[in-house]
Amino acid sequence: PITPPDAATDTEALCAINESPMRCGGCGSKIGESVLSSVIGKLRDNVVRRPEVIAGIDQPDDCALVRVDQSVVCHTVDFFRSMVSDPYLFGRIAANHALSDCFAMGVYPQTALAIAVVPFAKQSIVETTLHHVMAGACAMLAENNCALVGGHSSEGFELALGFSVNAVARPDEILSKGGMVPGQVLILTKPIGVGVLFAAEMRGRAKGVWITNALKSMCLSSWKTVAIMKDHKATACTDVTGFGLGGHLTEMCRASQWSVELDLSAIPVLEGAQECVDMSIFSSLQPQNLRLRHGIRNTERVVGHPRFPLLFDPQTSGGLLFTVPANNATSCIEALKQAGYPHAAVVGTVVDRRPSDGQFISCKY
Repeated sequence: PITPPDAATDTEALCAINESPMRCGGCGSKIGESVLSSVIGKLRDNVVRRPEVIAGIDQPDDCALVRVDQSVVCHTVDFFRSMVSDPYLFGRIAANHALSDCFAMGVYPQTALAIAVVPFAKQSIVETTLHHVMAGACAMLAENNCALVGGHSSEGFELALGFSVNAVARPDEILSKGGMVPGQVLILTKPIGVGVLFAAEMRGRAKGVWITNALKSMCLSSWKTVAIMKDHKATACTDVTGFGLGGHLTEMCRASQWSVELDLSAIPVLEGAQECVDMSIFSSLQPQNLRLRHGIRNTERVVGHPRFPLLFDPQTSGGLLFTVPANNATSCIEALKQAGYPHAAVVGTVVDRRPSDGQFISCKY
């Protein structure tokens, strides 16, 4: 029998949740990392192990990897509630977000299955909503040469959409989170701040231009990044989504067992995001993401920096974070900007330190 979980005892998180009655959509609606890790830990003994599984529950990455003959099949899934009122636009964002896991593995998505939840309404409204959200999704999938091959739909209380995306690749084409090497630099392709901006928009505190710029960033595909980072000898990659830049960087550090020096002043930030932080407006997922700050070695010294809270801001359809040799960094940034990623920047360095306390990240500014 499954024992009911104990009542939450994290006073800090409970207070923050009580003070955030408006729950965020997009990747801000994810369940926090600590809860996910706890549940996966409880289920681990009940999961079947198969020899062809390369990356899965025991060796997690952005995609599950399964060996089939001489190839590797990449599986990923994403799903969340809408954060915008336009179903077509939401379809584009949700599809782009789901494709990002494949790009983070250095592969190109080939097929997708959709799962959609449409709000209760009379039949004509349900049909129109489903048509619009899937039209937006299909447009984004087509732009990325990914075929929609089926799906499932249901009625519910809120509009939500997700995709299971698949790709087939050679083993030597795949990048992982754990390939960082000391002396490399970290490159981030998109600015952060989506979570705080849409939290502000829900409260009527965001400027229109802020949201317009955020939507443009969220609809920017990472397709072109794959070839650029491989041309510049990238060895590790992930996408920056629900756990924020700090959380996903921590995952890369844990996987590689190397440390990182992160430059707070170099991190690209969406217009208006810093103003939202200054107004103390945060995503409803922020309190749970903040628990990941324990992976930062010098928190006390940098906690007052204005960019620090944005390390834990959940991103919907965020950019890729990857490592390349330091002498390739300048040409890589130039190539990314020419390809349409104007905010791409070097944000840190991989350092030769293997901490025993789990504090992999040092911040500077």
